[in-house]
Amino acid sequence: MTNNSKANKSDARLFEEQFEELVTELTERDLRDPVLADALGRLREVLFYNAPGGKRNRGLSVIGSLRELVPPTQLSQDTVQRALLVGWCIELLQAFFLVADDIMDASVTRRGQPCWYKKDEIGLDAINDSFLLEASIYRLLRRHCRDQPYYVHLLELFTETSFQTELGQALDLMTNIYNIFHQRNLLKRFIFLSFRYKAIVKYKTAFYSFYLPVAAAMYMAGINSEEEHNNAKHILLEMGEFFQIQDDYLDCYGDPAVTGKIGTDIQDNKCSWLVVKALEIMTPEQRAELETCYGHHDETSVEKVKTLYNTLQMPALYDKYQDESYQRLQKLIACHAQNLPHIVFLNFAEKIYKRNK
Repeated sequence: MTNNSKANKSDARLFEEQFEELVTELTERDLRDPVLADALGRLREVLFYNAPGGKRNRGLSVIGSLRELVPPTQLSQDTVQRALLVGWCIELLQAFFLVADDIMDASVTRRGQPCWYKKDEIGLDAINDSFLLEASIYRLLRRHCRDQPYYVHLLELFTETSFQTELGQALDLMTNIYNIFHQRNLLKRFIFLSFRYKAIVKYKTAFYSFYLPVAAAMYMAGINSEEEHNNAKHILLEMGEFFQIQDDYLDCYGDPAVTGKIGTDIQDNKCSWLVVKALEIMTPEQRAELETCYGHHDETSVEKVKTLYNTLQMPALYDKYQDESYQRLQKLIACHAQNLPHIVFLNFAEKIYKRNK
């Protein structure tokens, strides 16, 4: 076993162990006012239900990237612990987004359990719970990173990434496939839809899922150059686009027992890669059927859309896109990562290409 693989296993273990410590810190140490006992108890419940249980790729990518950017002799135990903490802040950011997103999408399950708002006596109170998850990020960063030279960079990175992600979510919510179906100019319709989809993916997913963890590690390693961050962004946003296309594909074709959630993109009238791709290649007759069924919640309509996707051989088209995307990624790494270790980006790629959840 290589030193890096040993470190990765150790990092994963330390990452898991750190979670309970940060929950204790947020709910027992920071605020001692007895009047807040019930609210802090609620925060503890929110954290334990919503933050663990994911793939942890985002969180662990901070320390994983930092190990490739900094010589082992410069990685003190304190630095490792702070990198793990920043990783958890990214996981909390995702939890904040997911709790809110599940309400907006009327989702049913998340990570193999009922969505937080679906639990008894939670409902729309989950909106404030999502705010608590977001606020926890900045309490942790202040406590652990305030005396570090990269503290302001991290604050700006998290706030800017949140803004970008929320803009992407706004685009997603505003993109009504039904209205797009009924635009008269077909060419204009398809061009608009393609550009809109790419914008949604870039802002809603790619920035926080891919650029954020690597950029955080770069700042922690003392890499502040705007040019180097832009180079990393070119690669990581491409990777993020593929990741969201994977999510769209798995929403329809993934096994809920593996993915941990029941796909609802068809019912929710979502601007997903599948519908965008289908509209590019289907016949007028198929398009008419899609327009009749897409965005409806009854099982018959959903199955008709899935049958259309199968007729159009969407799984084969997805496999082809996946292979092409990986080739594009290799070229981007060669072009833009001249001063950054290629392994930072290849580690990410290994985690997402060919995934099934």
